[in-house]
Amino acid sequence: MDDDRIWRFEEQLWLGDADTYRTLIDDECVMVLPSDPHVLTAKQAIEAVAHTPRWASVTFTDCKVQRPVDGLIVIAYQADAARDGSEGYKAFCTTTIRRRAHEDWLVVQHSQLPPPKAGGPA
Repeated sequence: MDDDRIWRFEEQLWLGDADTYRTLIDDECVMVLPSDPHVLTAKQAIEAVAHTPRWASVTFTDCKVQRPVDGLIVIAYQADAARDGSEGYKAFCTTTIRRRAHEDWLVVQHSQLPPPKAGGPA
């Protein structure tokens, strides 16, 4: 998967609905998010997306792509996302994507870490 496709794939996860998650998330995926319950299985993540307003936009910066072995991609980036009528959201993120078959990729890990608050630990 080339870098442009990786970032389009990741954008779908931010902007897409529960059906998008069902298509792009591996059944064994784990996620760590800054809100309860913090650690989610794939099934829990799909359920959460089904009951959460989706992001209207997202921008990725400080993007890194690593390919430690054939068929495995690890990305890291800062996300700036917004929903209609609410404050923006910033987080440092990682996602690990594995290839199941030719052109068939699924997320096996995702995490989000909000930036530290001013005056808090670095």
